Parts: sequence; C-alpha cells; structure tokens
Amino acid sequence: MSSRCLSSVTERRRRPATPWLGAAFAVAALCTSAALSAAAGTDEPISVVKALAIEPSKVALGKVLFNDPRLSGDGARSCATCHDIETNGASGARFDRSPEGAALEFNTPTVFNAALSFRLNWEGNFSVLQDHARSLISNPNVMGGTMETIVQALGADPAIRDLVETAYGAPLDETNLVDALAAYQRSLVLVDSPFDRWLAGDANALTEAEKQGYRRFKAVGCAACHQGRNVGGNLYQRHGIFHPLTSGGPARVRVPSLRTVYYTPPYFHDGSAETLDEAIRAMGRAQLDVILDEDDVRNIAAFLKSLTGSHAGKSLRKAAP
Repeated sequence: MSSRCLSSVTERRRRPATPWLGAAFAVAALCTSAALSAAAGTDEPISVVKALAIEPSKVALGKVLFNDPRLSGDGARSCATCHDIETNGASGARFDRSPEGAALEFNTPTVFNAALSFRLNWEGNFSVLQDHARSLISNPNVMGGTMETIVQALGADPAIRDLVETAYGAPLDETNLVDALAAYQRSLVLVDSPFDRWLAGDANALTEAEKQGYRRFKAVGCAACHQGRNVGGNLYQRHGIFHPLTSGGPARVRVPSLRTVYYTPPYFHDGSAETLDEAIRAMGRAQLDVILDEDDVRNIAAFLKSLTGSHAGKSLRKAAP
C-alpha cells in the first residue's frame, strides 16, 4: 500500500474492524495506484486535462440543437434549460423540474467535462453520449419528445438543413441528431486550469493555500476515488460508508468529477449540501471517518477551485439558486 493510503488509514479515528473494511481500503489503494500510473511523467493521482478531438461542423450543429426548444415535446425547453453553458453547465436548483413541474429524482450534473466520464448520470446507466442524449429527449420527465416529430420539425428548418448538410452530407435523422449533440458535448471540456498549469511545471500557478489543500486532499484519502484527469467520473462507489451522507437514493453512485465542483452547488445526488464547505465536511465524515478542521476545509475548497479550467476563453460562474 502506498504512503498516501497509509496516511489516510492512520488519520481515521480508531474503530472496530468490519468484514468489508479491508476490502474497501484495498480497492482504494488499487484505484490510487492505477491513477498514479495514468498520470504521465508525474507521481500525482491527477493528470492534466487536454481538449478532445472535435469536428467543428458537427459541433456547430450540436450547439444549435442543444439550445433549440424544439427538442422538447412542448417546445418550451431545451438542453440549456437545465444545463446553462453561460454559468456552470448545470443549474443552481436542488432539483430541476419536469415539463409538468414535478421535481426530478436527482440533482442535475454539469455537462462540462461530461465527455471525460466513463459513465453518465448519477447511476451511471449510460456509457455513450449519443445513447444518453436519445434517452433524455424521449424521457417524459426531461424533454418529453418523440424523435420522429422532432426530426421532422427541425429538418424542415432551412438553417438547420444547411448545418446538417455541411456536417453529414445527408438530411437530419435520429442518428446524426444525437451524434451532433454528442459532438458538442465533446467540445465542452475545460482546459488550462491553474492546477493543470501547476502539474505541467508552473510552480507559481497555485497559491500556498491551494497546495496545502491538495496535500490534505491526498493525505486524508479523497484521491482514492477522485483522481485521473477528471478527478472522478471513472468508478462507482457506495455513499455513507462510515456515516449517512444523504437522504437516500441508490446504494452506489458514479463518483462525480470534481473539476467544476466549486461552481456547481448544491452538492450530492440529492442536492442536500448547499455549500462546498458543507459538502467537504460531510464527505470527510461519511466516506473517510475523518473530521476536518476549518483550515482543512478552507484549503481543500481552495484546491478544488483551482481544478476548474475555462471554456472558449471564459471562466465558469455559479448559477442562481
């Protein structure tokens, strides 16, 4: 086991061993070891984010479709209704609403860096961006549309016809519609964060508080699940291992990326933590059995802020509640 994991174990308060605890630590060690190997040229569990390859003509079409309310059954909402690209790629609500006004089951994740995750949604029930888009369009609680009607309406628009012809050389259909949405999402990868600049060798890219926050993030064990280029998004984990974390929900969730976490309150799959400080304290206790002091919370929050890059030269900002 690495010194990083040993440090994490020794910082936990002493408690009786349980049958699954050794296995949990073993999994954490394996995850951290894999992340270390993936961070090329460093011994850090986090690696630099690089932009994904994109096809500009498909991205241009996807951006138009993403913002078009004709993707919904009632013509009143677009993808951007819940995923505001001008702020944080999500919303500030604990739960967004269905077309009928009912609260959705989960807090809305950001669309920024979603293309870097191995699975999509809190439950990780999709692995392909196109399949995810297709599901959301037809889901009565989200967009509530029918693909045949949507393709017919959008395909009759001369501006969209031109974009589709340029991108695909064919009329709009279900396949190229969801592919264009996926292409746009692949363009929503945040790059050039202060932390990435520091990883790349810029010793002045981080403040002392951010560096100390990163050291504590590793020492207490956060990096066992939050690692890799997306600082999460690459495995499943139980929540509430030592103490309850949320009001309930699925027993395990896809570990979320922390790349945008500073700008995406509220937190957890049920949106139950209103602030980042609250979420940091809760995660320490529930997942690691660690009570973090105020300096730790403040410094870890500073480190987490440093993880966020920019999109099209613009920084993220928090959405209104």
